Amino acid sequence: MSNPFHEDDGPQPPKVLSAPLEIFANLRLLQQSNDPLIIMFKERNQRFQSFLVEVNRERGVIALDEMVPNDGERFMQNGEPFRVEGFHDGVRIAWDCDDPVQIGELEGSRCYWSHMPERVTYHQRRNAFRASLGQGQLVNIELSGTRLNPGIKGQMLDISATGCRLRFAGDVSGRLQSGQVYERFAASLPIGAMTMAVELRHVHYVEKVDMTFAGLRFHRMSGLEQRQVERFVYQLQREARRED
Repeated sequence: MSNPFHEDDGPQPPKVLSAPLEIFANLRLLQQSNDPLIIMFKERNQRFQSFLVEVNRERGVIALDEMVPNDGERFMQNGEPFRVEGFHDGVRIAWDCDDPVQIGELEGSRCYWSHMPERVTYHQRRNAFRASLGQGQLVNIELSGTRLNPGIKGQMLDISATGCRLRFAGDVSGRLQSGQVYERFAASLPIGAMTMAVELRHVHYVEKVDMTFAGLRFHRMSGLEQRQVERFVYQLQREARRED
């Protein structure tokens, strides 16, 4: 029996992109969507967060935003090779940077310039249908736990059988930590209230709209919670198909 929450083709094996136009298009997606990036230096265990702030196809260069925490900058200054990894709509986009980068500025802000990568790993990993919520459908939520007290109220932007994406007013990124499990995620779904534990996958603040965006993975759901989520996703999927 087919599963309505899985795409027909399911997750795909990783591909290596080498065509300059393909590489440019995927990096541009990361930049325009403000998708957070993880930077990992090859000889070190620590992870750093950044963003793509420029993708210049004519010059063949890209610019990474200042790293958080910023002590990773000294590794770049030492010329240490690193790997960059980002996610866009369930697709993992990653590349290696073995050449020295140039520390500079873009529009008055510190950044790191490097050559456009010649090879990019593209991996479609999500196999769960992700349903977007329309402006009139946004679900009110509250995220809290022992490490987040008082909690933060926000809205759900989309949901799948395995996780969801949220937005919060203002900059609350300093109160949230990637990889942290928060024991109480309460969502006021149209089909009934839902409360469960979640793991924060990524968080970033977008200054232009003064909002913080976060991606969550549902954590150790019970059978009842799983059925409730799948019922809501299926309802959204059915409505989207009807509108199409």
